Amino acid sequence: MVQTQTLKGQCLCGAVTVTVQSENPRLQACHCDMCRRHTSSVFISVDTVPGTLEVAGPAQSFASSDWAERGFCGTCGSTLWYGTVHDGMRHPAAGLFDNAAGATLKLEYFADQCPGGYRFEGAHRRLSTAETIALFSDGEDGA
Repeated sequence: MVQTQTLKGQCLCGAVTVTVQSENPRLQACHCDMCRRHTSSVFISVDTVPGTLEVAGPAQSFASSDWAERGFCGTCGSTLWYGTVHDGMRHPAAGLFDNAAGATLKLEYFADQCPGGYRFEGAHRRLSTAETIALFSDGEDGA
């Protein structure tokens, strides 16, 4: 039986708070150029129940492409989410939650674009650029 849990988090300055439901907190990492530029590293998000993200405070978003937006705190600039425009999904940043919501890394997107200066260890799924693009063009969720 899957149990839903409520995750609560905040940005660096505390001006933005988030609440979301998760059935099985798992981490997903993305090494694409846009995510790296937005976070100055890798973007890591927590799996959540679609449509349950509640955001309070001075959150803003930036349309980073025709299909995606990136959320950030209007006060301190903390990364809040990666969102897809076509379905309104927002994937909250793991750093908003204490201990990254206690989740473990399960998936890396664009793993072949990961800079040589760091790598994630462990047994988890690693998708290349071609595999990531094929996954999303097929309409799967990657989880």
